[in-house]
Amino acid sequence: MAKQRMLQFVDVERDMPEKRAPVLRKTDFDEIYADYASEKAAVQAGRCSQCGVPYCQSHCPLHNNIPDWLRLTAEGRLQEAYDLSQATNTFPEICGRICPQDRLCEGNCVIEQSGHGTVTIGAVEKYITDTAFEQGWVKPIRPAQERSESVGIIGAGPGGLAAADALRRKGIQVTVYDRYDRAGGLMTYGIPGFKLEKDIVMQRIEQLRDGGVEFVLNCDVGEDISFDAIRGKHEAVLIATGVYKSRGLKAPGVGAEGVVRAIDYLTASNRKSFGDVVEEFESGELNASGKRVVVIGGGDTAMDCVRTAVRQGATSVKCLYRRDRENMPGSQREVQNAEEEGVEFVWLTAPKGFSGDTVEGVIVQRMRLGAPDASGRQSPELIEGADYVEDAELAIMALGFEPEDLPKLWGVEGLEVTRWGTVKADFRSHATSLDGVYAAGDIVRGASLVVWAIRDGREAADSILEYINAPQAAVAAE
Repeated sequence: MAKQRMLQFVDVERDMPEKRAPVLRKTDFDEIYADYASEKAAVQAGRCSQCGVPYCQSHCPLHNNIPDWLRLTAEGRLQEAYDLSQATNTFPEICGRICPQDRLCEGNCVIEQSGHGTVTIGAVEKYITDTAFEQGWVKPIRPAQERSESVGIIGAGPGGLAAADALRRKGIQVTVYDRYDRAGGLMTYGIPGFKLEKDIVMQRIEQLRDGGVEFVLNCDVGEDISFDAIRGKHEAVLIATGVYKSRGLKAPGVGAEGVVRAIDYLTASNRKSFGDVVEEFESGELNASGKRVVVIGGGDTAMDCVRTAVRQGATSVKCLYRRDRENMPGSQREVQNAEEEGVEFVWLTAPKGFSGDTVEGVIVQRMRLGAPDASGRQSPELIEGADYVEDAELAIMALGFEPEDLPKLWGVEGLEVTRWGTVKADFRSHATSLDGVYAAGDIVRGASLVVWAIRDGREAADSILEYINAPQAAVAAE
């Protein structure tokens, strides 16, 4: 009788890929987890309970068919596992690395709820797709039939790229416009290499390029080309710019030298990883080497900043957050990794100002948690008279992102936005107030996860295809 390959969670414990020791990993920007060996990946996939109602799947924004590709992995049928994974997720190798699985699929795993430890879904997903690239199973897009219609996509982040992939598979001609010199958006310039090595992003972009997606880079819409010109060149347009405007802080000394934005700091570091010459890094402006660093914020961007500062050789790294550990928005897994690498978290603190023309310290207010706010989280309250100064030569503000004023920036009339400044789009079709113009990802929902942007991009592509096909259907009906 063949050995039962699934339902092994009672006998086999959860086992993540080996994590490099902090003393080693904090000296470079390589990913911190090793790869699974094929046997270990199969064993860990075999822990899946194959439950009748897979909560891992229902809590995944893409509704990935996780139980089935876990079973195929356990049976050694990796190419089939990849095909199934790719069917619902445009970039499984990226989601396997950077999705907060502890809050999504793994956090809702049935065997986790029963005390056996969740299936290592993210690590297996990463293993499947890395193997697919190594074995040559990932092919350039080759539509069954090319079509003459074209779509312009503004923004080469995960939402725009996911839409580009879906539309090219249907034969649509796709041009992606982006302000940066490399495609990928925050996957390229916002997320550090220790979470997502850049060759992983570049190989997927190269696959899209080989499949016929045209990239127009270093292209700032509103300056290098008008929005109306893009609309005039294409049957439909998708706005997928993301949100890049950093939330500011109104406080004394905020303009001091050494008080910097997280996006500028992370972009400079990632450019260095590509071998670019970065003047702001070389001058020390965006370089933590030899400095006492204070990062302000509690989200995943703040975690990226503190862990980058450690690797750049900061003498100390502290993270100020106005709530406690249980109420912070960032991944708990990332907090643990940061603490292992020597980051100190100073909970229930908020900046009041900065001292020195060249920053010498952060004036810190102590907080306590009061009544819950509208979201149910406890609101921080100021403790009067408990201020102190945290010494710092570099203060990084990681307070989140807001949308740019696109109608004003692009000089376009009729593009409706919400009271938060995001583009107003139908939540099902992603259609905006302008005919033939759609919007997806963070520019619609606000700063969010890569996996949500992928879902939005795929859904928008379906709607755009329906829009393009509608005139043909009308002609055929006549």
